[in-house]
Amino acid sequence: MEADDIAELHTFARGIRQDYAAVRNGLSLPHSSGACEGNVNRLKSLKRQMFGRANFDLLRKRVLTRQ
Repeated sequence: MEADDIAELHTFARGIRQDYAAVRNGLSLPHSSGACEGNVNRLKSLKRQMFGRANFDLLRKRVLTRQ
């Protein structure tokens, strides 16, 4: 990667090297944060959909009923 003249590839390679332990663990361990990330994504989508349209009580009901 580092032989290329693309600055973005250099930045990407440097980032991987700096956090090599996390990258190695993420690729080799069976643990996953996928379920948590899915819930965060769902909550952010609901929040975006309702922005400026309703109050907190309705948002809370939608989050708790998973609509």
